[in-house]
This record gives sequence, C-alpha cells and structure tokens, in this order.
Amino acid sequence: MNTRMMTLAVLAALSGAACAAPAGPVTVTSPDGRAAIRIAPDGGSYVVTRGAETVIAASPLGLELDGQPQLGELELEKVTTSTTDRKIPLVATKASVARDHYRAATLVFRERAQGMRRLLVDVRAYDDGIAFRYRMDGSAPVRLRGEKTAFVPAGDPDCLVSVAEGAHEVPFARQKISRLSGNQGYDVPVVCTSPSGRTAYAITQSHLEGYTGASLWREGAALRVHLSGTPGRAAPVYESRGGLQTAWRVVMLGNRAGDLIASNVVGNLNPPPQGDFSWVKPGKAAWDWWSGPLAGMKPDMAAYRRFIDFAAASGFPYYLIDAGWAHGSGGCCDPLPTTDITRAAEGIDMPGLVRYAAEKGVGLILWAHWDHVRPRMDEVLDTYARWGIKGVKIDFMNRDDQDVVDFYHRVAAATAKRHLLLDLHGAYVPAGLQRTYPNFITQEGVMGAEWDKMQKKITPEHNLMLPYTRMLAGPMDYTPGGFRNGTPATFAVRDVLPFVQNSRGQELAKYVVYDSPLQMVSDDPDAYRGAEGFDFIRRVPTAWDETRFLSGEPGRDIVLARRLGKTWYVGAMSAEEAATTKRVPLDFLPSGRYRATIWEDGPTPNDVKRREADVTARDGLALHLAAAGGATVILERKP
Repeated sequence: MNTRMMTLAVLAALSGAACAAPAGPVTVTSPDGRAAIRIAPDGGSYVVTRGAETVIAASPLGLELDGQPQLGELELEKVTTSTTDRKIPLVATKASVARDHYRAATLVFRERAQGMRRLLVDVRAYDDGIAFRYRMDGSAPVRLRGEKTAFVPAGDPDCLVSVAEGAHEVPFARQKISRLSGNQGYDVPVVCTSPSGRTAYAITQSHLEGYTGASLWREGAALRVHLSGTPGRAAPVYESRGGLQTAWRVVMLGNRAGDLIASNVVGNLNPPPQGDFSWVKPGKAAWDWWSGPLAGMKPDMAAYRRFIDFAAASGFPYYLIDAGWAHGSGGCCDPLPTTDITRAAEGIDMPGLVRYAAEKGVGLILWAHWDHVRPRMDEVLDTYARWGIKGVKIDFMNRDDQDVVDFYHRVAAATAKRHLLLDLHGAYVPAGLQRTYPNFITQEGVMGAEWDKMQKKITPEHNLMLPYTRMLAGPMDYTPGGFRNGTPATFAVRDVLPFVQNSRGQELAKYVVYDSPLQMVSDDPDAYRGAEGFDFIRRVPTAWDETRFLSGEPGRDIVLARRLGKTWYVGAMSAEEAATTKRVPLDFLPSGRYRATIWEDGPTPNDVKRREADVTARDGLALHLAAAGGATVILERKP
C-alpha cells in the first residue's frame, strides 16, 4: 500500500526543518489557517483555537512516571517542523481516498536541572482537527502511573457524553461539563459545541499500538485523561518494552457535529497498511443470533443451510454463524473449559458446510470467545483458514488495557496474514486500527440493536445520537435490519423475533447512515420474504467512495449522502414523535439527470412506500418520515 500512496504535493522539509527553540510558546497552525494548537515553552500546557475563538482553554500536558523520579522543570531545546499533503487510497470504508494534509512539529523538551532526560511532544494540525502525543527515546522500559493530560473546554459547553464501561455499550446524554460526575469516567469521543455555536468538536484518541486505552474524568473544569490499567496489577498502569510512544490525543473540529462524520483524522494518525489488501471484500451478512434465543441457535446443519440459502438468494456475500457452533459450547457465550473452537459440534460438518456455502457464492464467518482464541490464536486461525472460513467475530474482551490493546493488534495481524476478516465485539471504541489492517472490517463498542432483545434502550433518540458520537471514531457493528417495526409506545421486549422502536423506513436508512463495511442483515429470513423495503437492503452497498453530511442535529435527525461510483445513496432518520417532511437539496450531485428511487414511511411503522422521480442538482426532494421514521434514496445517473 505504501507504494500506491499518491503524493499531492512535495513534502515540505522531508526530513524536518529544525530550528532553535523560540523564547515563547510554539504554535502549529492548520493548512487553512483556522485551527491551531499552542504549546507553552515549558511543555506544561496547551491551547486549541479555531478561527477567532478558543475551543480548549489552557490545559495540562505531561506524564506521571512510576518507580522513578518525575520529570523536573522542562525547557524547550529544539523544534522540528514539517508539512505533509498526500492522498492515501483506502480499502472498504467510508471513502475511497483520504487526504492526509497537516502541519506538524516535534518539540524536544529537556530537564532544566539534570539536563539528561528528554520529553518529545509530537503535534499535528489538520484543517479538521489537532492531535498530540508524547515520546521518550531510549531502550529502557518506561513505567507510568498515568498522564497529566487534560482537556479544559472553553466556557461550559453542552456536550454529548457516555459513561465508560467495559463493553462500551452505554447511551449518550447531553450535559454541560460542569454537571458531569467527578466519580466516574466518560468514554471517548466526548462531543461538544463551543458556547458561541461556531465550532463543534470531539475529544478522542488514535493509534493505541503499544499503549493502553483511556477514559476522561472530570476534575473541576477539566476532563483528565485516565489510563486503563491491567486488572489484578496495582502498578504501574502502563509499562513499555523500551522507550515510550503514547496514543494520540485528538480534538476533531468542524462547523457542525455532522461535519465530523466524513473526517479521516483518526485513521490518518495510524500507519498505512503494508502489503496487498485487495482481497478484503465488504458486504452484508445473514446472521442467526438476533432473531433467535439469547442462548443462541442450537447447532443444526439444516438451520445453517437455511441461512446460507437466504444469503445466496439475497446476493449477500456472507453468513455469520454465531455462538453455539463449536464442540462443547453449552449455552450461549460463556467461555466454558469444555469448548473447543477448533472442532465443530457433534453432527456439524464444518468443511462440508463451507463447501455448500461456497457453491452458492457465500462465505462463512464464525463467532468465538476471546478467552478461547487468546491462548491458541495461531492454531485456531490456521484451522479456520484450512476449513475455508472467510472471517471471525471475536467477543467479550470488555477491556481496553495494555494487554487487550496488544491482543487487538496481534489478532488483526494474524487474521490479515491468513486473509480472514475480523469483527471484534465486547470491544473498545475504534482508534484507527482499521487503517493499518483493512481486514479489521468492523467492531462493536456501541449500544446496538442486540439490546432490543433485552431492554427498552434502543430508542429513536439513541439511534440519532450515534452518527454524531460513537460513529466519529470508526465503523460500528450496530446490527440493523429489524423488520418488526413500531414506536416507543408500542414496543415490547422480546428475545426471539424481537421488535424495534422505529419505523421500517428508519431501519432502511441505517444502512446508509451507519458506517460498517461488514453490515448485518439481522432478522430471520422469513421476516424479509416479500417484505416492503427489502429490495433496498439487497441493493445498498456497505463501503463507499465519498461521504457527505447534509443536515441534522444530534439526537433529533440526520440526512447523510454517500457515493459509490456514480451512484448516490441518501439516508434520512428522525427521532421526532410526529411525522415530518425532510426537504433535501440535491446540489451535491454533479450535472446531469438522475433517476431517484425513493423508499419512505407508509401509514404504519411496518409500511414502506416506493416511488421514482427524475431530478437534477437544481432540484430538491421532499421525503416523508413517520414518527421515529426514516427514508432512503438511490440517485442513478441517466444516460
């Protein structure tokens, strides 16, 4: 992939332009001149601005060492600057190309007293965000109690936050920073709007390789970075193998929260892939768990063939066999010592099932508990590759400490080596690893539709929070496709053949709005037989050449457009309790005439109306959305 990387402009000062340390703060400004980060000359604080306003007020920088003296007073020794502008081809994601355009600086700080130890701070300023990280050179391990890093939002902005917990499956709430609890952590991203309303921003992280995850804890007006420690180990929270390179701390920036959806900043902060990933094929998958019992479907060759036949008839490239297929599984999801995930359950001929599926153009993906994968990863993945399996869904890590971060990177590399797709559940929020390993095609770390089987959590408002919050960090395996549709007032929890709390039109729109290159078609095959709207699910892609936010507000509504080739797809969703009409300008279209095929809500939540119209970029569409509703459009260029 490196050899395919296309340079837009000569990299200014390819090896970095070094200069003497300035007397005052160091400011790095984005290429368009709007975004900037200013680092204090003692390395103790930073400020983020956009335009004429301060977004992040003076906030602490630094590390807390463990088992050795803390860094003393620092002085700026040297600054190295550079500019990068290049295009990076992408595989199976929300765009076909990412522009990686930023100005950068590395600030070298030296202890003033001893003069021996140095702390390096890498800084990047993009038009749509800023990022920084710490480095320490040397071969000796570095042990940390934590970071001093914090974010002090200017003013007391309204933010969208979720409480940090192991599986990262918590709803987002709107809250001012001053009202957040000081006794619990909050997950990334935290998405805020500046008091002026001119800037939306998201605080998150990127490139965790060799490091550990983190949450944000309120300390006064600040959100302090709190590193995730390994369970059962009191100290240090983190220990490197030699030297130190932390994760990037990121502030994504835009005019509106929706403008951050198309940003590639999180991915751009990760290394590009090495080697050929053209074998990675995005697409939709039939799936057996959501429509079946919580304990999982009992292993049965006829039942598995039924889902394979459905996938083949629908044109889906995959069928995901969830919990219960392996020898000695018992129940659903507990990592029983009797389970052997290199053997199928009695009566299941896995190689034969793979051949049956392959004859119909369908690949199989297998579910596994991480406790069964971790101790024998090579043996497990070699077995699946030998069987002809196309991917693996690994579940229940429910942690983001150093050991688990290492597991993510090892299993991403190991599956890539064997040309296996990877889907992680019980997962932390993405930090850009998909950029380095495009076979790591999706992950959970989101409160998705599985909760419809257990609680009344997946409300229309929640559905409309996700595009502006969790989805900013990367793909999310929300698992849409429920075709027993209703409203919050009519919803009832049912674990087998469950209901959803929104219209079928909204369920269709999730396939455009929600980013997941491997996208589940979650309901039972019988739910789709002759059903209105299923023709759209069969047609909609899962990976894109371009993404554009058109309109909307978090928790209320969204209109998003995505392009594959010359065809555009529009998804509109609303959380409102009454029917509404979304007027969608089509000025994003190139010149020419287009055939618009429209699916929109009908008279009941289970009804979808389809219509067609001829349009141009000068036109607009009026889309009818029911209560908790949605609509979708396919715009195809006419000859």
